Amino acid sequence: MRALVQRVSRASVSADGRVLGEIGPGLMILVCAMQGDGDAQAEALAEKIVKLRIFRDDAGKMNRALRDTGGAALVVSQFTLAADTTRGNRPGFSAAAPPDEGERLYTRFAEALRARGITVATGAFGADMDVALVNQGPVTIWLEV
Repeated sequence: MRALVQRVSRASVSADGRVLGEIGPGLMILVCAMQGDGDAQAEALAEKIVKLRIFRDDAGKMNRALRDTGGAALVVSQFTLAADTTRGNRPGFSAAAPPDEGERLYTRFAEALRARGITVATGAFGADMDVALVNQGPVTIWLEV
């Protein structure tokens, strides 16, 4: 699985003019299940993210993890993280998991974060969504498991 993780002071996702999910301080997580991914990858990605030390401690150093801060996560499906841009100008997305499996793993990933004590808000899988966020730092990390 792949994820683009952004430390945020706030973030929200909406579709059709309706807010689907919103958080205050925490992480905006764009996530994509890849061909061949399974439950093990969803669990491993969740574990990596909750332990990722990208929040400031009292000395101002990035030394605290999401679970240390009490922050939340906004999880949004993002199949375009599977983009292959090696040929031509139009990205290919064949490396992404099929939609049914992608949705299952997206849900599993969000549940894995919740099981680790994180408050999670989500978007709607496969929907055309508007994402708004204030990237704090800015801090943006690419992860793949």
